[in-house]
Amino acid sequence: MAEDSTSVAVVETPKRRAPALTPEEKLSGDMLMLTTGAMMVAAALWLAIYWSMGYQYSTSIPLAYQALSAVTIGLYWKYRRLHEFAIIQLSLILFTPFAMQWTIGNFVTASGVSLWGLMAPVGAITVLGTRQSMPWFFAWLFMTVLAGVFDYLLAGTAPQRFDLQTVAIFFVLNFAAISVMIYALLWYFVQEKAKLRAEVDAIHAEVLAEKGRADKLLLNILPPGIAERLKNSESNIAQGHADVTVMFADIVGFTRLTEELSPAETVKMLNDIFSTFDDIADKYGVEKIKTIGDAYMAAAGLDTGSQLHYCDAVAHMALEMLEEDAAYRRRTGLRVDLRIGIGTGPVIAGVIGKKKFIYDMWGDTVNVAFRMASDAYSGSIQCDHMTHRRLQNRFRFDDMHEVEIKGKGRMQVYHLIGGEAEAVQAAD
Repeated sequence: MAEDSTSVAVVETPKRRAPALTPEEKLSGDMLMLTTGAMMVAAALWLAIYWSMGYQYSTSIPLAYQALSAVTIGLYWKYRRLHEFAIIQLSLILFTPFAMQWTIGNFVTASGVSLWGLMAPVGAITVLGTRQSMPWFFAWLFMTVLAGVFDYLLAGTAPQRFDLQTVAIFFVLNFAAISVMIYALLWYFVQEKAKLRAEVDAIHAEVLAEKGRADKLLLNILPPGIAERLKNSESNIAQGHADVTVMFADIVGFTRLTEELSPAETVKMLNDIFSTFDDIADKYGVEKIKTIGDAYMAAAGLDTGSQLHYCDAVAHMALEMLEEDAAYRRRTGLRVDLRIGIGTGPVIAGVIGKKKFIYDMWGDTVNVAFRMASDAYSGSIQCDHMTHRRLQNRFRFDDMHEVEIKGKGRMQVYHLIGGEAEAVQAAD
């Protein structure tokens, strides 16, 4: 009988990755690594000097410092725990020089080796910051005062181990080395900070540029006032307007036209025509609302900042749209005929949706403008009675017509056929 075999799935535990450091943390870590490296070089120098002079006991301290520093550096590279690395390493930098001084004798016979402890508060400033560096500075002051007290109490009892020439040479070496290290570290720190600042400024400039593009895109979708409210995280944006002039324009026989054109040609045609309409809307301060298929919707009276009366602005725009449409037909040979409807009255406007939101308008005025366009004949601008009342003294209309408008019944309508200059000439 075959033995049953049970397979055991071995799940490997993913290796723990060191946490990513921010640019500031990386700079702090680099600064501490440089400080540690410089201190290890100095410790090696002292170790060689003391050993050659026969002070093997004193060499154990820099040797122990190098060993502990190597261990902490290895742990830092593996785990990237900057704060723990800083505390341990700064403690070693602070206490090692004082320990060396006490094994040699006093401040004078040790040639001021305790000054190397000053690297701890200096390193703390660049790594931990000004506030957290204060305890390190006061700790160095305390150790210095304590060493001075010991030197004062033991003055005259300690044996003279070095002659004055040797002491002077070591003083010069210590002071010069410490000065060079502090200056080099601060110079490197300032240089790297400047690089980080340049990177931050560049990122900030990119953010501002992106914000500008986003704001411009938002203004292409929404009126300025609505866009500002949306940027302020306002929800349920809706406004009631007592008097707005609304315009619809569509292309007559668009379905037939699309059957004769390829999809690319159809999209190009609509883009060319509607882009021209957008330019005309900007010219007269009219707000483009949306496009629906071959229909173009715009309105004025929504605080768009037009220099003209909003009803006049829409009338001028409609007349120029017919002129541009005729020029497009002559230029391309495509039979593109417009019909335009205009209505004036109260509307409700607001932003709909959370994704791909749209600014839209509702109300009887919108319905009237849409019916004016859908029932107009090719190449005409059909207006309701309210629009005619606003424009009759400055624009030229044909005689009043009564037509049956779906959903409204019999309505009085007029066709806008000329601008202000033509109206004056006709009156003469």
